[in-house]
Amino acid sequence: MNIPQHSLVLYKNGPARVASLGDKLEIELEDGRSLRVRPKDVLPLHPGPLRGLRELDLPPGEVEAACELLEGEQTTLPDLAELVYGAYTPAAAWATWRLLDEGLYFQGTPEAITVRPLAEVARERAVREAKAAEREAWSEFLNRARAGRCAAEDAVFLHEIEEVAWGQREQSRVLQALDCGQNPESAHGLLLRLGYWDGMVNPYPRRIGAPLAVATVDLPELPDEPRLDLTGLAAYAIDDEGNLDPDDALSLDGNRLWVHIADAAALVPPDSPADREARERGATLYLPETIVPMLPAEAVPRLGLGLSEVTPALSFGLTLDADGVVTDVEIAPSRVRVQRLSYEEVELRLDEEPFRTLHELAQRHRTRRRANRAVFIDLPEVKMQVADGQVAIKPLPRSRSRMLVTEAMLMAGEAAARFALEHGLPFPFTTQDVAVGDADREPAGLAAMYALRRSLRPRQYSGQPGPHGGLGLDVYAQVTSPLRRYLDLVAHQQLRAFLRGGDPLEAQAIVERVGAAEVAARGIRRAERLSREHWTVVYLQQHPGWQGEGVLVEKRMPRGVVLIPDLALEARVKVSESVAPDSTLPLRLTGLELPAREAYFKVG
Repeated sequence: MNIPQHSLVLYKNGPARVASLGDKLEIELEDGRSLRVRPKDVLPLHPGPLRGLRELDLPPGEVEAACELLEGEQTTLPDLAELVYGAYTPAAAWATWRLLDEGLYFQGTPEAITVRPLAEVARERAVREAKAAEREAWSEFLNRARAGRCAAEDAVFLHEIEEVAWGQREQSRVLQALDCGQNPESAHGLLLRLGYWDGMVNPYPRRIGAPLAVATVDLPELPDEPRLDLTGLAAYAIDDEGNLDPDDALSLDGNRLWVHIADAAALVPPDSPADREARERGATLYLPETIVPMLPAEAVPRLGLGLSEVTPALSFGLTLDADGVVTDVEIAPSRVRVQRLSYEEVELRLDEEPFRTLHELAQRHRTRRRANRAVFIDLPEVKMQVADGQVAIKPLPRSRSRMLVTEAMLMAGEAAARFALEHGLPFPFTTQDVAVGDADREPAGLAAMYALRRSLRPRQYSGQPGPHGGLGLDVYAQVTSPLRRYLDLVAHQQLRAFLRGGDPLEAQAIVERVGAAEVAARGIRRAERLSREHWTVVYLQQHPGWQGEGVLVEKRMPRGVVLIPDLALEARVKVSESVAPDSTLPLRLTGLELPAREAYFKVG
């Protein structure tokens, strides 16, 4: 390789001047340094003479004209330099090399340069400009994010963080660049710090994969079939104020109790599109901010009890004997005329008929369940709603009217299970094993109730009958909410098929439905639980000076589990060793961590 002294060479992609020759070349760099390098470490660009690297400045040349002239041909660096800049000088050689290295107009080596067509150059330039704009947007976003703010143009980066917060992706270059953890909680926290999300964003249903869109399948017309006319009986749908999907009501005919249930199976037969959709959902999703029904939206207006003057129902007639045992069960599709009442309204009318007798029947049934070693836990519950950017939490009182409805629903479930057994009807039964002593089945204090609840085994759904130890019933099935629980709907489908002389589902089909519904409903319950925890923390954010009372229900020194009845919230609080379980403690809020759904309290 013949490299003259004072020539221009390329060294590590930068210009250099050959100062002296020898076994090694002494070269001068742009920054003023001198180096000794092997000849093979440099690439000759111009033989010189080059007095200094400052001579390499050159005004723009006729690059596009050269491209147009040479399109589709090959050339060399000297020839291209002369064509673009009018002469092959060290400055022109360096500028030409830079064009070649840029790769926009020309590609190849100094000895074989390919000229790109201008149309191709235009496309490449657009791509490069777009990438440069992306790099600039990325850099500006990171600067804003590190300062704790964001702008409208940051949406593409923020959406990536949202996908992690929603559990839809595991990795994010944004989180990595900002030194944040690659997990939903960290992404949630970052979105809050940037002000892109606030407490009104509840990520948990979407993170868990709960269905958030209303089912759009159509429902058929109500079948033209005989129905027992019970419109002459006063029927009452007793619910919380504002309930939107009334699916049960009560009537009294002498000493005979009628429990009327929305006849969902009349419109949703097995394996229909609506049935398959409901099976995938498992249950209605109840969130403080919204309700996502299990069945298509039209189901409730058409079947909800008390939403029209006369409503179709599946009615369960039964009698309680003196010992509170359900006897003389009758089940029939019916027509009912229902009046809607709130628990509070019924509570004020318990001295009137039929509520007095309904309450007496409920008490009798409850007494029998107690004698059968049922478990009674009375932990605080609240009603939570989110509207207009505000969270409202209202404790639910333990009223006689609520007990009345609860016992009536249990009677209907017991009656349905017995009916299925007597007629050999495959059915989705509900069972529960309870391994606690008799003395522990109705604890007196919150601490004992809390411990008992933690010790109970979950209820089980099965195609095989068995006792429900928690309820104190020998056999039981949930049948009173077919609009919002899939297995209740399956039970209704079986009953209707039997009553109409059709073909009920086989036992294996019941088992398959139990499995599918439980998997889906498990996700629904988790979404509801995490959402309630989220909104409880948001409520406390909206009440930063919150003070109240908590009851110590479990000691884990130095902190104990404290139950706050007004919020139905469990919290870990530092307590003195001398504080006994069931002690009432004054609490004040000291901190919150919304992504972790944690609220921190201090005694005093």
